[in-house]
Amino acid sequence: MNYHFITIEGNIGAGKTTLAHLLSKHFNARLILEEFADNPFLPKFYENPQQFAFPLELFFMAERYKQLKELLHTQDLFNSLTISDYLFTKCLLFAKVNLPVDEFRLYQSLFDIIHQQLIQPDLLIYLHSPVSKLQQNIRKRNRSYEQNIPDDYLLNLQETYTQYIKQHNVKTLFIDTSNADFLGNAKHLQTVLDALEKEYEPGQHYLTLP
Repeated sequence: MNYHFITIEGNIGAGKTTLAHLLSKHFNARLILEEFADNPFLPKFYENPQQFAFPLELFFMAERYKQLKELLHTQDLFNSLTISDYLFTKCLLFAKVNLPVDEFRLYQSLFDIIHQQLIQPDLLIYLHSPVSKLQQNIRKRNRSYEQNIPDDYLLNLQETYTQYIKQHNVKTLFIDTSNADFLGNAKHLQTVLDALEKEYEPGQHYLTLP
């Protein structure tokens, strides 16, 4: 495999972290996981989005930048592959959904300065799930502050992700995970592993699980 930095993205509850763990174990790769639990504004945001959206997104951007800059700019002699369960650009995508126009413009100015300092992934794996599946996964993992996320919010995020991928011609492996079970179905994981042995042109490449 010729990839050195693979990022997995998708909506809330899409299964990003599960797949990242499985791929990193298979390839003996360095793993970067989002430290969302460290954000003190996250539970507050779900209670009062208007009041806490801006500090929430600023905190996420600062922490993601710090984590990616430290890990991706440190030479690792033992691992030639790094796998992350988030794309730094998700900062901008969530901010676009969560912030009013004036605050988003300020946020975007900061994002543009920071973004250009980071290494970008060789390949983006995007996990696409219907909202009903997302809600099922959210209930299953049982984080108290996530239990009342509206369907409309998830749909808005989904549309924002797909628009970004299409508009920016990102090299993306787009996987329909409606019936995915990467932990319980070995064929599903193997299909992804086989796909990662291929080279892709910039743009979207669709993968169907058996």
